[in-house]
Amino acid sequence: MLLKLSTRLNLLFATATVLLSCASLSAQVTRIPLPDNSTFPISQGVWVGDTLYLSGTMGLEKGAPPGDTKTQTIAALKSIEKALNAQKLDLGDVVMMHVYLAGDPAKDNKNDFAGFMAGYTQFFGTPTQPNKPARSAMQVAALVAPGALVEIEVIAVKKK
Repeated sequence: MLLKLSTRLNLLFATATVLLSCASLSAQVTRIPLPDNSTFPISQGVWVGDTLYLSGTMGLEKGAPPGDTKTQTIAALKSIEKALNAQKLDLGDVVMMHVYLAGDPAKDNKNDFAGFMAGYTQFFGTPTQPNKPARSAMQVAALVAPGALVEIEVIAVKKK
């Protein structure tokens, strides 16, 4: 079936608009390398325009025992806060958060959502930092690091 000329022109215009938008976005992409000259093949974060996408952060500290979900949540959020501060952002700029919770062997391999919330509420929805991001939280079979119970990735937007 032949499309009318006006329909074909509209499709062509829409396609050109999308392509130009993509080209414009690719010119605004800035990748932040992992700290400590890590050669692991990911970026700590990626700026696209005024939006920063941070890779997943776990709450494990080198040489320290893994700790429970609350302890790991606090450690992960402190690391995220440090990464945001290095980019002249703060936790109040976080607009979206994805939380991955592994089953805790001390809790019959069930996630400790209450422990996560006990750590999370120290950083979000407080009198000093009232902003709360949109958020997804899910239990996963396991996280890549032994002993890891929490991994958090965030999207933050620079204030105008």
